Amino acid sequence: MTKILAIETSCDETAAAVVQDGRQVLSNIVATQIEMHAKYGGVFPEMASRMHVETIVPVVREALEKASLTYDDLAAVAVTYGPGLPGSLLVGVNVAKGIALGRGLPLVGINHLEGHIYSHWLRVEGDGMAPDALQFPVLILIVSGGHTELILMRDHLQYEKLGATLDDASGEAYDKVARLLQLGYPGGPQIEKIAVEGNPHAFRFNKPKVDDEFAFSFSGIKTAVLRTVQSYGPIGPDGALSVRVPIPDLAASFQHSVIDQLVSKTVAAAERYGATAILLSGGVSANKMLRYVMKTKAPVPVYWPPLWLCTDNAAMIGAAAHFRFVAGQRAGWDLDIDPNLKLVE
Repeated sequence: MTKILAIETSCDETAAAVVQDGRQVLSNIVATQIEMHAKYGGVFPEMASRMHVETIVPVVREALEKASLTYDDLAAVAVTYGPGLPGSLLVGVNVAKGIALGRGLPLVGINHLEGHIYSHWLRVEGDGMAPDALQFPVLILIVSGGHTELILMRDHLQYEKLGATLDDASGEAYDKVARLLQLGYPGGPQIEKIAVEGNPHAFRFNKPKVDDEFAFSFSGIKTAVLRTVQSYGPIGPDGALSVRVPIPDLAASFQHSVIDQLVSKTVAAAERYGATAILLSGGVSANKMLRYVMKTKAPVPVYWPPLWLCTDNAAMIGAAAHFRFVAGQRAGWDLDIDPNLKLVE
């Protein structure tokens, strides 16, 4: 049995986990910084890296204690080395290298996006989880604060990028619109919550025209929401909105437009490439409306992880690391961060 200690510090979550055979989560510890960054309406990079420094050692220690293991029980140490915030990535990579070097363990570097994909291979409870034996090819929609990509997975560790956002990621658009509507941070859950009270057809935000069939674009929708808000009156210097602004209707219409684009392109890609299933990954995949609409319109089964695996965590890094490890892939001691790392060039 292969037990891997995994570390994830790509953004604002300090996480460590122990995963056995790429399937069983023996422990998964996450120290979140959401409350601190909420004051700024988004992640404050320098503060995020400082918090990682303060919390990484106790988080790793707790992950081992929860798994009832010591370093001697591990087969390898895995760590996210990109993409992400440079200062945050540095903390995780340096700690992982120190542990691996000090304990004589192999080091495995993992792409954060690959971690989101392999969250579907963990055997955990959840009504949307994929079955044990997924048949390839599968189509993955990665939707998060920094990424919106359609990936065709033909086999383990084999990916083909079909499309990506040309500007804002979907989660980034959620955060920016939530900030505009003064709903708080993170924007996704806030917009989803208030959208229930609104009419998704109150405002029509047209689909962007892009040359690539499977490319996404959310910047225009975000700007359209801003122009609509401004039509009700000037925005105050402190971001104050006119009392006439119908915030629930705007939130619902914005969400409807984003989900419509995500679903229509994903469904078209699944049909084009003969995917056996659609896997939703990343923070935005926690959106209940996205799940419902995708499942309703998709020609194949749709799966998603439980909430704690949608957001950043180390268990998914451990799952991906297992498949890299058994394939004989190891990182050298010169492993460095890559803030702009691509899953597929």
